[in-house]
Amino acid sequence: MTIKSDVWLRKMAEEHDMISPFLPDLVRETNGNRIISAGCSSYGYDMRLADDGFRIFSSFHGREIDPKKFDEDSLIEPPMREAEDGAKYYLLPPHHYGLGVTVETFKMPRNVTGVALGKSTYARAGLLVNTTPLEAGWSGRLVVEIANLANLPLRVYVNEGIGQILFFESDEDCAVSYSDRGGKYQNQQGLTFAKV
Repeated sequence: MTIKSDVWLRKMAEEHDMISPFLPDLVRETNGNRIISAGCSSYGYDMRLADDGFRIFSSFHGREIDPKKFDEDSLIEPPMREAEDGAKYYLLPPHHYGLGVTVETFKMPRNVTGVALGKSTYARAGLLVNTTPLEAGWSGRLVVEIANLANLPLRVYVNEGIGQILFFESDEDCAVSYSDRGGKYQNQQGLTFAKV
């Protein structure tokens, strides 16, 4: 199993629609303004946080979180805000946890697995992005789980990079893919909550 390069990522996006929409280069600026990088990097892809479906856990509306019987009332939708330069963002309160979804849809081949990680720009500001697998055969928009570990509110920008995915290709297909076993998060298109 080997980590795959930008050359491979561009080919897989073009020929197999593995990432859509796909940014073939690393974008660091939009409309003359600096952004948190998004798109294809040397050995990974910087996924973007979408501007739909972001939620924050709130103790005002929920009493507990049970992953086996998830209560959507434990989540609130924060207001979308706009920075001085026109960039859109959500404000994640100190020591709070949120769920979002990527702009991109991923279609993982049965011999490829991805691992989503946080970006150092956000980590240096106190944001933890949960490490999440993109299993062989899985497809959909990735739900991104984030936590503000800082003592101050933290801006989480939409349509900008939120994390990076590393792709690993095996020299053989798996016997049973995520799709084959009917994975519960297969083909998710928006914010999907915990299921058993």
